[in-house]
Amino acid sequence: MDKFSITGGVRLEGEIAISGAKNSALPALAACLLTADRVTLHRIPPVRDVGTMQKLLAHIGASVTHADGRVIVEAGAIRAPEAPYELVKTMRASSLVLGPLVARCGRARVSLPGGCAIGARPINLHVAGLERLGARVTQEHGYIEAEAPNGLEGAMFAFDRISVTGTEDLLMAAALARGETIIDNAAREPEVVDVAALLIRMGADIEGAGTSTIRIRGVAELHGAEHEIIPDRIEAGTFLVAGAITGGDLLLRNCVAEHLRALIAKLNQAGAEVTEPAPDTLRIRRPGKLRSVDVTTEEHPGFATDLQAQFMALMTQAEGIAIITETIFENRFMHALELARMGANIRVDGRQAIVAGVSRLSGAQVIASDLRASASLVLAALAAEGETIIDRVYHIDRGYEKIEAKLARTGARIRRIP
Repeated sequence: MDKFSITGGVRLEGEIAISGAKNSALPALAACLLTADRVTLHRIPPVRDVGTMQKLLAHIGASVTHADGRVIVEAGAIRAPEAPYELVKTMRASSLVLGPLVARCGRARVSLPGGCAIGARPINLHVAGLERLGARVTQEHGYIEAEAPNGLEGAMFAFDRISVTGTEDLLMAAALARGETIIDNAAREPEVVDVAALLIRMGADIEGAGTSTIRIRGVAELHGAEHEIIPDRIEAGTFLVAGAITGGDLLLRNCVAEHLRALIAKLNQAGAEVTEPAPDTLRIRRPGKLRSVDVTTEEHPGFATDLQAQFMALMTQAEGIAIITETIFENRFMHALELARMGANIRVDGRQAIVAGVSRLSGAQVIASDLRASASLVLAALAAEGETIIDRVYHIDRGYEKIEAKLARTGARIRRIP
């Protein structure tokens, strides 16, 4: 397994171009299964999870070609409407093909998803939605099997709890269902809006994406389309924290400030300065000391759970006590123990982490437990004295495009050890 070697203490300066959003690319690729026509997707990030999804589409029977951030999918004939465990055991997003396959083929067999060990992401929300649309769903031997031989029927469905992938899955399935579907308590994340925009380009009739109620009027078939994936707000947020934790001056290109309002507000409260010099550009500077700021993760437009670990690393360098409350996933503080190995003063109490700063971080050998935890360790290492070795960086490769190269161009002393 690859490792990162990072020697901290360098102030980051320069520009970073933000990649397309992994969490938009994955449902967009799954949506390509809804039509036999060609779908062209631009700004697809070449990260590990996206590569896994492309392999899954090819296994199902689609033709997948990619070059220079563009992916072309033609799912003319679906040979095998299934997602085998061997292909998807490292990826949480495998459940996203469940809705499209049932809608297009009348059946699907999808392995229960793998991926990060950060707590339950219950697929029962996907299942309940598909059952409401008329699918018969069973689970055995680690697989979800769904059948709707006569097609899906529109219905009203309210999620018990907000689910991003559940909303996306049901949205895709409802696009080909007969009649009208209303999704209540829907996720409002930018990635949901993005996949809805793609589906509309493919001929779907959708209203309300980005609100808590989405209305879909099913159509008989969808057609090909061309679509550009939105920028990755989590990658952008990670680099904003990198600028703040190193006292640097970074310019981020190709990002959407509106997607990051909650983080920007907290960074400004903490003593950083985030400005918008251009519509697709953010600048982060930290002129003085950091102040501790409390954070509670929430569904969008609240503070993203995918930025919680990174913000915790930042708070180790802030004066005072910060209380970080995690409301989305019940097991997302595993990075706290690794940060403590570097000298952080963090106490975890249930769904809260109490971070006392300013901690004098020092280089150590640490292990990444999940995608965003690995990003927090990179950030801590940038601020630490001496060398940090981060093991299992395949986690970070799942969601960040060449993070070490992007950081190195701004002055970071980081290298990959094969």
